[in-house]
Amino acid sequence: MTVPTAEESELRADLVRIMRKMAASGLNKGASGNASVRLGEDMLITPSGLAPDLMDEQSIVRVAADGTTEPGALRPSSEWAMHWRILRQRRDIDAVVHCHSRYATILACCHRPIEPVHYMVSVTGGAEVPVAPYQIFGTPELADAVVATVDGRLACLLANHGQIALGRSLDHAFAIAEEVEEQAAVYYGAQLLGSPHVLDENQMNDIFRRFEDYGQKR
Repeated sequence: MTVPTAEESELRADLVRIMRKMAASGLNKGASGNASVRLGEDMLITPSGLAPDLMDEQSIVRVAADGTTEPGALRPSSEWAMHWRILRQRRDIDAVVHCHSRYATILACCHRPIEPVHYMVSVTGGAEVPVAPYQIFGTPELADAVVATVDGRLACLLANHGQIALGRSLDHAFAIAEEVEEQAAVYYGAQLLGSPHVLDENQMNDIFRRFEDYGQKR
């Protein structure tokens, strides 16, 4: 393995940190889930089947622009093609996290999108969090389905699988994944109580406009 630059070393450490953070927060269990980040024209991604507490910077796999990895590197996540396709097509984002968080996965197993029962669903870039059609994990077909579903958004559910979130950075992608899980839990609970009121198109458009000027501006 070639000696990484300071930037690459920092990103490798960030990937390990985010995977451990997802485990600590309950977004992931065991060796499930994965994360990636752009490095120039290449991608850094977590290895296949390795629990976060066993990862270190050397465990992270660099995938070159032609899809190859360095000699002696661990095998990249089985979902590497999904991450790679997203990063190549979405130049507005630099990081991707995928997890099997409980409530998002429950809805994904029922092929139920997260409808806008709460305005914070809008942080994902759309009026709902859609569900990508079921495909076997780690396949080109799943990569195709997810890329098409998440187009123009920052998150989607994966049918019978989990959720995926995109961001400008790993911390941003993690924050989106956390919010998807929170919105999934709210929607799940609201469904148990009865028929929740869903915000309509005009109400959601008002929310999108409000978010344009929300928070601290620098």
